[in-house]
Amino acid sequence: MAENTSPSVENFLKAVYALQSGEERVSTNALAETLCITAPSVTDMARRMVEAGLVDYMRYHGVLLTEKGEAIALRVIRRHRLIELYLVTELDYKLHEVHDEAEQLEHAVSDRFVDALSEKLGNPHIDPHGDPIPAPDGTIARRELVALSTLPLKTTAHVSRFVAENAEMLQHILDKGFRLDTRVEVLARDPFEGPITAQVGEDERVIGHNVAAAILVEVISPATDDQAAT
Repeated sequence: MAENTSPSVENFLKAVYALQSGEERVSTNALAETLCITAPSVTDMARRMVEAGLVDYMRYHGVLLTEKGEAIALRVIRRHRLIELYLVTELDYKLHEVHDEAEQLEHAVSDRFVDALSEKLGNPHIDPHGDPIPAPDGTIARRELVALSTLPLKTTAHVSRFVAENAEMLQHILDKGFRLDTRVEVLARDPFEGPITAQVGEDERVIGHNVAAAILVEVISPATDDQAAT
């Protein structure tokens, strides 16, 4: 199974990786909701993947990826994110269009194709949503990101990642002028999860709390800001 995984197995492992936090196990109910299948189906798949050495499953305690399972999950994620970047930069896809396309293509391409794609794109580290692209060995660059909804007032940052729940929210974020690497600063924040007023590049925008929570930013240190100014 590990050498020639099916799309359903790859999707399962990718879902566990996305839901897994450190060494915490992922519940079958959470996986069922993510994969849109029944909890018994999740249990059945998990048991079969235990035999292949891809997951560690404990009844009533959930699923945890093994080293082999995590390697496959990261390989699929690398494919997905490189394909998304290629669709945006080379084929002029809109950002909200690429996810579903990449979901189909990630299971069809070879490792050789993915390596060639990465080289064509300049061996990038970030996909068009700002998600990190795993290296061929599975390592991922770590960044300290915070949600725009929690960014302290008058703190300069730049947009680093979008975690919108759906294509409509993502498009709304883009329509408001948010782009990766754009400078942003929270000017005002209404209480009780009210609207947020932000400086986005040269423009002032008002967005909802939930929208701001889907925009992750990286704070620009004063030293970095001074270097950019000079």
